[in-house]
Amino acid sequence: MQVTQEDGGRLNAFATEPRMRYAEPASATASSQRLLLIGIGVLLVVAMTFVAVSVS
Repeated sequence: MQVTQEDGGRLNAFATEPRMRYAEPASATASSQRLLLIGIGVLLVVAMTFVAVSVS
């Protein structure tokens, strides 16, 4: 931790910054899993809409 002394004798401490990590592109399996999850969500919304229309 870096500490500097300001005018008047006050101490000012600075936190150390974390190391940078570079993002890696998604793999083919990750993107296919994401599409599957989106598809299931769309089907769920359609099914809930159908149930709401049929009940009313």
